[in-house]
Amino acid sequence: MNIEAVGKVYQQLSKNNLSMLENVYHNDVVFEDAAHTLEGWSALSAYFDSLYSNVTSCDFNITEHQQIGNVGFLVWEMSLKHPKLKAGQLVVVKGVSHLKFSDGKVIYHRDYFDLGEMLYENLPILGAIIRSIKLKLGKS
Repeated sequence: MNIEAVGKVYQQLSKNNLSMLENVYHNDVVFEDAAHTLEGWSALSAYFDSLYSNVTSCDFNITEHQQIGNVGFLVWEMSLKHPKLKAGQLVVVKGVSHLKFSDGKVIYHRDYFDLGEMLYENLPILGAIIRSIKLKLGKS
């Protein structure tokens, strides 16, 4: 398993084939993102099951990948539809994943993305407030 293979798995991932991830992740994986820190394959598997059961769709487009030794990075764009975000319309979030490999599997996975762009800006009322604040910050 290398960074390119992980990217290909994510580009194929759907509610119906989450079992593909078992071949990607080490049993002792540590997964982190802006909202979670999970340890172990069973915790990560449960997270993905929950995530994909609540979305209408979640697709990844991998735009770049780099790997040196056992460390790699994926640059991606996630297209997400969730009934409670942006009235079920498409939300697109750009991000980067930092991955480390051990025994041919991912043992460390850290996602970097703007949680506000994905979540807060797309919630009723709160989204309008955050967009207004961002607009004001951009003006001199």
